[in-house]
Amino acid sequence: MSRGSGLFNKAMQQKFDVYSKIFVARYGQQVIDLLELPIKIVLSPFTLAFDIAGSAPRGFGIPELASHLAFTAIFAVATLGTYDIALELGKKVLCQRNCRTCNGWQALRCTMCKGTGKVHYQVRNYMLKSGERATAESIAEAVAENRAELVNFPSSIDFSVPLPTKDCSTCSGTGAMGCPDCKHHFPLRISADDIMEPPWKAYNVMRKMNYPYEHIVHSMKDPKIAAFWLLTLPQVVGGFKFDDEIKQKIWWEYKESMRYDQLRDTVVKRKPGWETLQKALVSLDPVRARDDPVIVKNIPYYKARKAIEAEVVKLDIPPRPSNWGDLDLPLTASSWTAEDLKDPNKLLEMTSLLTAQRELADKILDAQWEAQWRQHKFEELVDEKLKPYAGNVKDVLPQIIAMPSPKHDSKKNRRKWWFF
Repeated sequence: MSRGSGLFNKAMQQKFDVYSKIFVARYGQQVIDLLELPIKIVLSPFTLAFDIAGSAPRGFGIPELASHLAFTAIFAVATLGTYDIALELGKKVLCQRNCRTCNGWQALRCTMCKGTGKVHYQVRNYMLKSGERATAESIAEAVAENRAELVNFPSSIDFSVPLPTKDCSTCSGTGAMGCPDCKHHFPLRISADDIMEPPWKAYNVMRKMNYPYEHIVHSMKDPKIAAFWLLTLPQVVGGFKFDDEIKQKIWWEYKESMRYDQLRDTVVKRKPGWETLQKALVSLDPVRARDDPVIVKNIPYYKARKAIEAEVVKLDIPPRPSNWGDLDLPLTASSWTAEDLKDPNKLLEMTSLLTAQRELADKILDAQWEAQWRQHKFEELVDEKLKPYAGNVKDVLPQIIAMPSPKHDSKKNRRKWWFF
């Protein structure tokens, strides 16, 4: 048995030697040239410069100087060009890792605070000392002494009661967090795909490019213009052919998307009943309504401020003090010389211009005085009428902001049961 395996190994070795000799005879020099190619590329500036300089006509004096200059210039240009090509190829081979989550930015908008850097929090399972009430001071002391738990809520959750805010722990208050897909991966990759970019990439970018049409969102409120953007333009530019069923679906989606904008325009007018329309606006698109400046979070407080504003507008403004305000007027009496004032026309011109300038300045100062007085008066009335209704520090916090510990209540029940 061992003799048969020895003969087989001997036959295989003979065949391998024969085929290896044939391969070396046919492709040996090509493989050697392929392996020496990187070395030739690196050394090509030196070899090329020496070859060109060796073939240049030499002499004495000026011809020899020209030959040396040509030798140096060719050497420098060839070296720089070769190294530049090598660096560019290296940059394309050693490229950044493709991440479809962050598109190479290695950062995303924080999902907890939605980029604001602030999150709402709630105090839970706080343990108070004996005899203390759940006031803001006692709750803050419990948090500082680790006798309470802070629970952060993402911005997607909307409470009817305003909660306190603090810096987001996910993004450290910056509003941007690191990409979770790039966190545990090496940021670079080795690939030869980017050495030559295929032409269809540029075509795909051009095809997906959005044209910067101005005021397209505002113009979409008109149904005729919306029909042009949604139906006519794709057929003319893109060559699409929509049948009646597709057109009807597109138009239904347009009507559904415009419901929020139409209802929002009605809420902005603040006519009687806008509070109910605002609730309908929130129910249509809660995500968009959360960041919409038209939505009023605290309706009673908003109405109270509007009532105070209307009251301030009706008040009579006291006269402006004579020494209040100062304007840098362009014309003064020194703008005219003594010789100019000898002319009656010049004197009349100076008097008219200075009088008109003073009247305009008085009107500007009166408008500034009125705006400043009304603003100060509004702030005084707000502090006077709304401050008593604001929460006092000594009052007990509502349960939506601070929730007591259930363990504390269970211990009280156990003690009561033990006495019984």
